[in-house]
Amino acid sequence: MLIRVVRMTFLKEQVPAFLEIFKASREKISAFPGCRSVELLQDYHLPHVYSTYSLWDSDEALNNYRKSELFGSVWKPTKALFSEPAQAFSFQPAQL
Repeated sequence: MLIRVVRMTFLKEQVPAFLEIFKASREKISAFPGCRSVELLQDYHLPHVYSTYSLWDSDEALNNYRKSELFGSVWKPTKALFSEPAQAFSFQPAQL
């Protein structure tokens, strides 16, 4: 399993537009082959900073999504709302 966290900092006035994009695309992303779930987190102290937290079956599944038409239709308008570049992190559960 791959855990993907993408931290996005928006122009404050663009937050409502981003939330509309997320609401409209969340179910489509969750239904994409290999995606187990997608959650949206808001920074506790910086309300214009959001992160997506998604679970994927594999790196291959995530990359297939990133190459898809769906990703292009979500990421391009979202990226236009940023005040700074996004940061993306990939994790896996730790083996103890």
